[in-house]
Amino acid sequence: MANTYPKVHNAAWPGVVGKDPATENPPIDLDTMLDYTAKAEVNGQKFDGVDLFLADPHVSIDSSEDDIKQLADKVRSRGLVIGSVVAPVWPPVGGGPATDEGEGRKQYLGQVRKACQIARQLEDLGVRPYGVVRIDSAVDPGTWAQDPEGNQKRIAETFRQAGRIAADSGQRLAAEGEICWGGMHSWRRMVQLLELTDMPDVVGFQADMAHTLLYVMGYNAPEDAMLPQDFDWSDKSKLDDALRQLTAALRPWTIDFHVAQNDATVFGSGSHDKTGRHCLPNDPNGKLDIPHHAGFWLRGEDGALTKRFQHICWDGCMFPNTVMAEQKTWNDILAAMLSVRDAHGW
Repeated sequence: MANTYPKVHNAAWPGVVGKDPATENPPIDLDTMLDYTAKAEVNGQKFDGVDLFLADPHVSIDSSEDDIKQLADKVRSRGLVIGSVVAPVWPPVGGGPATDEGEGRKQYLGQVRKACQIARQLEDLGVRPYGVVRIDSAVDPGTWAQDPEGNQKRIAETFRQAGRIAADSGQRLAAEGEICWGGMHSWRRMVQLLELTDMPDVVGFQADMAHTLLYVMGYNAPEDAMLPQDFDWSDKSKLDDALRQLTAALRPWTIDFHVAQNDATVFGSGSHDKTGRHCLPNDPNGKLDIPHHAGFWLRGEDGALTKRFQHICWDGCMFPNTVMAEQKTWNDILAAMLSVRDAHGW
């Protein structure tokens, strides 16, 4: 029998992240993103659900109970469920930097509280059977670098307070490691931050294959690089060795997982700082063997499945709208997701 877990999700936020209303790539509304997801099909198999960004223009963080009921109906009517949700913790969308012990932290925690309440309501409505609330430090690496050790402690304290808020709603928080977030821009600093937070049952790590590839390359943290600058990408065994070292350090903390592809470069668009360039799964410049390298996260050192999360999500941000409008794009993505589940599911 074909594996049915982990469930495979598409992300809605590529319709918002990196978009600019003043260009040919304006935001794509949530209904359209849901339709792209629901219409994808490979050999009779479809996406099980979608992960959401709790910010305008998709889902307002200040949504009323009736708004959330309408959202649940909208997703359910397309045969989908909701998994992980992104809390809008950044200053431009009402949050604040986790390094700010004053008003910034207050705003940050306020957004986490609202996100957890929405997540819980979606559970109560029966449309969200699993998933986490995604966070990050909401501060850039340059600002963080002005006081690295002090800022690590400040972020950890913000994460701890956020964790207590999440626990009160029965939620878990996953901090996504990306090179564009201070204190999370290096795999070593990411581990340190999780250890300082010290709430493993509530605050964990969200791994994204595109972003964690940059961890081993040392972007924004050359002192923590695992591969040389002139690395020969044809040396598959050395890449595997680096990714094994990386996943050994972060897998114990990982509670949410994004399947993705990366061409080993950085990219930013709209207001988004440069981060790992997401590629389509069949991009010839992609450096990852998606089902093979996904297994480094989904299986333990002994090769056994960890089964730590019930769903996995595709993350592909900052693609041109013309690419996203092609149904083949989503069918190819679904095929990649199914290849991961076939290899590492149950």
